[in-house]
Amino acid sequence: MSSTVKSLKVTYNPNNEQNTFTSGDWVSGQVALEVAKDCQIESLSIKFKGKAEVLWTERHGQTTVVYHSKDKYFSLKHYFIRDKDTGNDDQPLLINQNGETYSSVVAPGCHVYPFTFQIPHQNLPSSFKGSVGKIVYLLEAKLSRSMRISKKDSTKITFVSNEVHSSEIRTPQHESKDKKMKLFTSGTVAMDVDLEKTGFFQGEGLKVVAHIQNNSSREIKPKYCVYRKHSFFANGKRKLDTKDLLKEVGEPIPPSSSEKVVQILNIPHDMEPSILNCNNIKAEHRLRVYLDVKYASDPEIKFPIIILRALQGSAVAPPPTAAGFGFEPFGNPNPPAWGFAPPPPLQPAAAASQPFDPPPPYGAHGMYPPLMNFGNKY
Repeated sequence: MSSTVKSLKVTYNPNNEQNTFTSGDWVSGQVALEVAKDCQIESLSIKFKGKAEVLWTERHGQTTVVYHSKDKYFSLKHYFIRDKDTGNDDQPLLINQNGETYSSVVAPGCHVYPFTFQIPHQNLPSSFKGSVGKIVYLLEAKLSRSMRISKKDSTKITFVSNEVHSSEIRTPQHESKDKKMKLFTSGTVAMDVDLEKTGFFQGEGLKVVAHIQNNSSREIKPKYCVYRKHSFFANGKRKLDTKDLLKEVGEPIPPSSSEKVVQILNIPHDMEPSILNCNNIKAEHRLRVYLDVKYASDPEIKFPIIILRALQGSAVAPPPTAAGFGFEPFGNPNPPAWGFAPPPPLQPAAAASQPFDPPPPYGAHGMYPPLMNFGNKY
């Protein structure tokens, strides 16, 4: 027996060449419904929501423990068709281009229902997918009919945060380390390392300046590693996932010598940006600078760094040369804003349907949940 409802599909219109959205942007799209014969509909709705969710399990003896947390950012819902008996009068009811409500009886064929949402002006984290957690922004269409199982379709949008704390990303960093060699290597080694700032854009050069003193009996090599840390929080515990992203090796430094070493690490254009504004998920980055000493433990220094999404248009324009960076973070004291072009004007039908006031923000949260027994490995 053929189904009355042949398909239900939700799509959205791209906002820019990168197909990304940020806070305050308008998300417009359409729900396409195709039916084979006359169909009586109880309700047809479109929901737009943002959330961060973490889920993993652990075995403790014979017991499996589930760790789960969810943080909802917003949930907006519009109805195209609504049953008068549902009592959802507080949810907007959209109208068609003629200013009329949509009929609950749908004729055979394909019917298109346009919609528009505005992303709330909140400090929202970027879209993310990790080993046991995700941050998603979802459009979900739902069709309900009497005595039938509801039919749904959904699609995700890519959201990018436009929150930049300039004082933090411009902060220079300095650390030093010295170590006395033992066993098969004698003497001492020391390094004094400077970073011009803390935040770096995708495609930018990360400049590392190190003064290295090798008073040992063997040559040493400076090495560099950028790695990321994914931290997932649930039920007072943290699950950690680390991965090396970029490695470089400097020129060897002979015994009984001292050198100033400048190394440029080119941040890949597709390196995952940092996420620091989510309660239950963090995506952090570290730079590890260490000296490779044979037959001895390697002295090392770790710097927290922030990877920032490249500004729009930087994919076609070459990034500034590393040699021009110097120690003055950001040559332009007033860098361009992170927002994209202003949203297009609303279509008359969509604009007339209802005022798009963002909902009140959810309650203030602490930056991170309480943690227990994490250790200091990372």
